[in-house]
Amino acid sequence: MFQFQIQNDSDISASKQLFDQIRFAIACRQYSPGHRLPSTRQLAMITGLHRNTISKVYQQLEESGLVESIAGSGIYVKVQNQENKVASLDSPIFQQYPEASQLIQKNLDELLLKGLSLSQVRELLLATIDWRLRSMAKVLVTTPQRDFGAGELILQELEQFLDIPVQLVPMEELTQTLSETQSGTVVTSRYFLAEAESLATPFGIRVIPVDIYDYSKELAMIKKLPKDTCLGVVSLSPGILSIAEILIHSLRGEEIFVKCAQVSDRPKLRTVVRSARIILSDPLSHPLVMQAIAENRDDLIRFPEVICSEPYIDEKSINTLKLELGLG
Repeated sequence: MFQFQIQNDSDISASKQLFDQIRFAIACRQYSPGHRLPSTRQLAMITGLHRNTISKVYQQLEESGLVESIAGSGIYVKVQNQENKVASLDSPIFQQYPEASQLIQKNLDELLLKGLSLSQVRELLLATIDWRLRSMAKVLVTTPQRDFGAGELILQELEQFLDIPVQLVPMEELTQTLSETQSGTVVTSRYFLAEAESLATPFGIRVIPVDIYDYSKELAMIKKLPKDTCLGVVSLSPGILSIAEILIHSLRGEEIFVKCAQVSDRPKLRTVVRSARIILSDPLSHPLVMQAIAENRDDLIRFPEVICSEPYIDEKSINTLKLELGLG
């Protein structure tokens, strides 16, 4: 269970701290689709915030497309739109894959019992296979231009793990790109899912969200840092840096100093390298952090400890995406 911590004496409003912590918990799937969020009463007891403040945070989350309110039940993490998603079957050589054959037979029987004819089942199966093949034809990664670094992280990791062509498209250009695309799949972070779906749905193109790494090891380490430690955070993504500042501040307040830098911002990166005792970086930024340390070694009293985080995309999410694309 995600632990919420609010710094009441912070310049960052309590509602902003809570909003970003819940958004992070959803993005890294600690709160998975369909998960029921704590009631306003429960969250008030945990955080000490007024229930009205929590209600406003939940309203913001709902407006962002991350959660949905179900009357008389509560607030739930929004489940991805399944409207255009069709269940599919593999088509193996029966003698070579007997277990798959049995599975197909079982599902075929169930469809026939529901009133479908063999011709209809055949048409459905062929259409589903064709749909999967067309979905594989083009994979588009999209994020808003303001956080294109997150898109670059997703792109690099998908190219590594999927071994198929992947294209990065700014969300501001997604409509134009989709208008020129007959088929494909859009991939984005759960942070941007609602916006991506609103753009892709009119074209009949599905959007698959990837869940991000939860940084549990890094957060546990941060909790144990001595007071007055200078901690550096370096990433391709300004969004990662923003949420990192919020989470670290919520955990430690003013007890430690945090310096953040996009890896492309050389002056800020140099400042982080020269002042931080520990530097956290994403995998793609890590080589450039080490290069910056080497370039500034004569100015360093001591070399900072550099910790490279796990891949940005959660491993389970990669496996799910492979299955969705028929690569599993």
